[in-house]
Amino acid sequence: MACAMDPAIAEVCTAVLILLAVVLLVVLPKPWNLIAFIVLLPVWVLELVFWSRTVRGRRRAVGAQTMIGRAALVISPCRPLGQVRLDGEIWQARCEQGADSGDTVRVTAIDRLTLVVEPAAPAD
Repeated sequence: MACAMDPAIAEVCTAVLILLAVVLLVVLPKPWNLIAFIVLLPVWVLELVFWSRTVRGRRRAVGAQTMIGRAALVISPCRPLGQVRLDGEIWQARCEQGADSGDTVRVTAIDRLTLVVEPAAPAD
């Protein structure tokens, strides 16, 4: 049941259990193939039930507000307007302190479709 902690891992575990059940049904000799299939079927059902219980109450974080506090890479100098790359997307950005290409900035706010950023504190 450890597969059910992470949704991506649970998806892989479910596919592996189904594949294993089908392979054992085809490969094993006559009485053992049905026994293996009958054993794996409830394990698969329990995995699905346990996985659905663990993710049922979780809410996905969505929307523009999820970008606040995230780090972005400056691709066009922000003096004060420029562009940054965040999660592979290019955004218009405004940095009052100024930032050069290649600098890392932190998103502090969102003004319509423009990210308001400030230089990230250097790592000590």
